[in-house]
Amino acid sequence: MGVNLFANHHFYWGDQHRATTVGPERAERMNACRTARDTGVPYSIHSDAPITPLGPLFTAWCAVTRLTASGRVLGEGECIPVADALQAITLGAARTLHLDGEIGSIECGKRADFCVLDDDPESVPPAQLKDLRVWGTVQGGRVFQAPATVPQS
Repeated sequence: MGVNLFANHHFYWGDQHRATTVGPERAERMNACRTARDTGVPYSIHSDAPITPLGPLFTAWCAVTRLTASGRVLGEGECIPVADALQAITLGAARTLHLDGEIGSIECGKRADFCVLDDDPESVPPAQLKDLRVWGTVQGGRVFQAPATVPQS
């Protein structure tokens, strides 16, 4: 058994939950990634797309920072390190789908489907995790470079 936590919840509705629906104490405990990690409960995190936009690095950023739209940290004690958030969106998600023998990590015998980022997510400040650019992807052993972004004039 494991849990699949809605990390984006904090950013999109955390302020409202704190102020109106569940109160400060419960709002700070919502989507308790750190508690799951510390108690050994397998977990993954998700965006609940299409309820919030699909963006794995944004979802990881939400679990790392727990920032609300107003900039409040909602439940600092439930923040997780970047490495744990990356695991939650990759191998954690694969485990949730019972596909961790096929996907979710780069290992012999698994599908070679993954993205390549422009920067090391563990070397940038956690606040920048959501802004990392994808250089390209590898799917089925084939490399696909992302198109260059055209500057807006």
